[in-house]
Amino acid sequence: MNRREFLATGTGMLAAAGLPGYARAADTGAITAMRTESKSVQDMKRAKLAALKELGPTITDFEVRRKAVIPGKCAAFYIDDVIFVFQDLVAMKPKSCWSHPFLAHVKEAWERYGVKTQLNLFYSGDFFYGVKDAMFSLKDVPDTWKGEFQAAKEWLRFGFHSFHEYPDYPWISASYEDVSLAWNLIKGEVERFAGPGMWAWAVVPHWGPMSKEGCIALKDCGAKAVWVSRGRRWAYNGDRTLLPYGHGYRIENHRKPESAIYWRGGGGDDISISGCGYNHLDVSQVQKTVGTYNWIYDKATGVNFKASTSGGPLLNLYNLKDIVPAFDRTGEKEYFCYATHEQYFFKHYFMYQADYAAKTFAAGKWMHDHGYKFIFMEDSVDA
Repeated sequence: MNRREFLATGTGMLAAAGLPGYARAADTGAITAMRTESKSVQDMKRAKLAALKELGPTITDFEVRRKAVIPGKCAAFYIDDVIFVFQDLVAMKPKSCWSHPFLAHVKEAWERYGVKTQLNLFYSGDFFYGVKDAMFSLKDVPDTWKGEFQAAKEWLRFGFHSFHEYPDYPWISASYEDVSLAWNLIKGEVERFAGPGMWAWAVVPHWGPMSKEGCIALKDCGAKAVWVSRGRRWAYNGDRTLLPYGHGYRIENHRKPESAIYWRGGGGDDISISGCGYNHLDVSQVQKTVGTYNWIYDKATGVNFKASTSGGPLLNLYNLKDIVPAFDRTGEKEYFCYATHEQYFFKHYFMYQADYAAKTFAAGKWMHDHGYKFIFMEDSVDA
């Protein structure tokens, strides 16, 4: 089973959303994600999708809002699925947390290029990696390094992601109570071991889709902005062959009225069609917001919905040599946001990437050299 990244960025997503000037990477033969599907497979899936009922937008009563004071060209960077580094810290008990090479490399990115990093956390490990892994949680992290984390407050934040890695799409049918409980568990542990002011208020849910109830829970917990998927969406008709890895079951279990599917494209493995929840923007809404200091304020929920990627490469899906060309191809924007995943840094992970740190530095250098100042995602909205 291959690792499945949901947060696909790059030209495939933008082409699917209908933005001008972008072609599917699988069509061009140019810079592509490392595991982009063949054109024939994607064409087959497009044909299946075209036979389904197309739905309108989930968010219909909204305002496009814009940051009152534009800070100039800024970039934001986040890393999803973070838990391995804490398992290592607890096992190794280093005097300094910065002696761990993962944390050392994000600190170096800050020192060299001014990169601010949001680490989006799992509350616990997962049985996918074994029983001992599943038994680990943020409760096990001591406050040994609180002083060091506090000293890094200018450039480091910890954020909400999920309870643990599996199942996929954990929030697509989530209840208000479950989202609120997970938020409070993760935030409470962060404040205990890292101290005040280290919590991130912009949310990237694990795998992306969040139920309407869940979106309201995030807002009530204090979230300033919530990630969105983007593009046209279709009714899911129960045909599980449209979706890989049992994802159809995730939509069907406690199914919410807003659950649907959309063409994601441009990503890895065989996930051209994905589930989507309430936090989904249609093509016209995307065009008003992506790569800007604009966002969608949903009057029905009171939630600020903000695209958390701006078209650049998801770092762990691209070869190192393609990172800079992929950013060059995307072009400069007033606000740029990009991401990667933690697992690929670690040698014991089955898809380990030895050049992980080099990719972080390459992206940070591109932003620095093109005149971007780093901010946290939450700073791109007024909330």
